[in-house]
Amino acid sequence: KRIGYRIMDYSKCLAVIVTYNNGDKLAKTLASKPPDFPMDILIVDDGSTDDSFSSIDKTQYIVIRNDINSGIGVSIRKACEYAKNNNYTIIAMMPGNNKNSIAEITKLVTPIIMNKADYVQGSRFLPGSRRDNTPIFRLIMVKLLAMVLSFITGKRITDCLEGFRAFRLSILNDPDININQNWLNRYGLEIYLFFKITYGKKYRYKEVPISKIYPKEKKSILNKQGEEYTKIKPIIDWWDILRPIPYLLLGIKK
Repeated sequence: KRIGYRIMDYSKCLAVIVTYNNGDKLAKTLASKPPDFPMDILIVDDGSTDDSFSSIDKTQYIVIRNDINSGIGVSIRKACEYAKNNNYTIIAMMPGNNKNSIAEITKLVTPIIMNKADYVQGSRFLPGSRRDNTPIFRLIMVKLLAMVLSFITGKRITDCLEGFRAFRLSILNDPDININQNWLNRYGLEIYLFFKITYGKKYRYKEVPISKIYPKEKKSILNKQGEEYTKIKPIIDWWDILRPIPYLLLGIKK
C-alpha cells in the first residue's frame, strides 16, 4: 500500500546538471535559467579537462567535480547522495550539453510536487514537445526501444533515453533498487532506474513534453567541422545503455 506523500514546494527540489567536457555548451545551458527559477542547482562535473568552468559564475551553483572521468552513473549517484544528505526530496536531472533548457525543469517536478507521479520522464515525442535537428538514426532507435519497453512493462512509453527526468529520492530507499553497483557506473544506471520504475506497479510513471534541440551542423565522418552532439560511442556504449533490460529480466543482475 502506497504511503501518502505531503504536498511539497520547489524548495525541496534539486536541479542537477551533469557535464563532461562540454566547453561553452555548459555556459549556454546555464544561460537558459529563468531569473525566477525556484530551485537550487547542482552541477556535477565528471572530470572535465577542458575550460568548461572558466566562463561560469560558480558562486551561483553548488558544484561537485570528480577528479577523473568516472561515468555518468557515478555522477548521478553523487548527485543523489548530496540531495539526500541535504534534505531534498525530489531530484531533476539534465545534461549540460545545451540541448535542454533549465526553464523546463519545473514541468518535470510539478507532477511529483502535486502528488500525481513518483517518476517523470521528459519526452520529445508527446504533443507540445520539440526534437529539432535530431539525427534520423537516433529518432528510430529511441522509438523502437520505447515500443519494446511499452510491450514489456504494459505502460505507455514514448521516450526512455531522454536524459531529462525527475523522481522522488525516496524511491532509492526501495531494497529492490540498488544504483550503487559498479556495472552501473556509466550509461546503464539511467535505464536501470527507468526499468525498475516502469516494470511493476509500485510507482507512478508519467511523461511530459520537453524540448530537445540538436545543433544544425553536426560533427560526423563527412563533416569534421560540425559541432559534437554526443559522447556516446557506437556498440560499446549502446550495450552499456541497453544491458540493464536483459540483465534484469533474466535475473542476471538485481
